[in-house]
Parts: sequence; C-alpha cells; structure tokens
Amino acid sequence: MWRKFCTFILKVWGWTTGPFLPPEPKCILLGVPHTSLLDFVVAYLFYISIGGKTYCMVKSSLFFPPLGWILRAIGGIPVDRKHPTAVVRSVIREMDKKDIMHLAIAPEGTRKPVARWKTGYHFIATTAGIPVYLCYFDWKRKHIEVNQKVELTSDANADTRRIQDIYEKMDLGARHPEKYITR
Repeated sequence: MWRKFCTFILKVWGWTTGPFLPPEPKCILLGVPHTSLLDFVVAYLFYISIGGKTYCMVKSSLFFPPLGWILRAIGGIPVDRKHPTAVVRSVIREMDKKDIMHLAIAPEGTRKPVARWKTGYHFIATTAGIPVYLCYFDWKRKHIEVNQKVELTSDANADTRRIQDIYEKMDLGARHPEKYITR
C-alpha cells in the first residue's frame, strides 16, 4: 500500500523513474545533485516505489522527540558531523547490525555549492566490502533512478573524480542549479 502511494505521489508531481533496485543486500547509493531538502523527499518516495528501503545519515542534533522517531522510522542514522572518522565508523557499525542496508549518501556532503566531493562513501564501501551505485535526481527532466554500479580502486580521490566526470556527462538539472557545481 505504501509503495503504491509513493508511486502515485511521484506521478502526480510529474516524476518518471527507473525500475532498477540493486540486488545486493548492502550497498551505497550516491545521490547527485543534492541542492535541496526536496531531493531527499523525491529520493525517499522513489526508493519506496521500486520496492526498496534506504538509510541515510542525518545530523544527530535533529534526533529529538518526535522528529527523531520519524527520522529513525524512515531510515535516518544519527551522526555527529564534527568528527568525520567517527561518522564513518558508526555507519559501518550500523551496517554490520543489519541484514539489508542500502545507504544513500550525497557525496557533495552539503546542499551548498562544492567543487570537491567528500570521500567517506569510499571508505565505508571499501571497509565494508560493498558496492557503490550512482543514482540521480534530475529536476530538469524530472527523472530519478539508480543508474549504474561503479568499481572502486584503492584511490578514493581518483575514484571520486571519475564519478564526478560520469555525473557531469549526464547533464543533470539540480533543484537549485546555482548550488550544483560541475567541474
């Protein structure tokens, strides 16, 4: 029922979706471009509509009742962003506790314009031995999907540059285009 509702809302809002759900029980989903809180809403509706449940990192200061209960129910994982290494380790611990965990991460790390993306996703993926999938929400075409799996090397910076190049070639439209920097 919830899946049909999410599909309906996306259609009413004019979004089309790709049907692909990663087959692995654990993976990282990179969501780009991330310039608005609405990106989360559209991505959440999309992932439910294709039969998945995703998790995402949310700053721990938002986990107060009743908002914290809601955030946990929809897959929010509280993190203290002041300590990036601790964030990565706590996410890996959370991943170890679950049989299925598709973790959505915005590699930009913020909704503000940034040229250099964060590499925490790479550390999580290589440490946990899980794959990374490129996902996007294109506000220009109103299309969202899990696009492709990427193979990582031992060089997080080179992999991130390669991933940024892939996204740049997609010519994606952000909700707030002035906040999405392509290289």
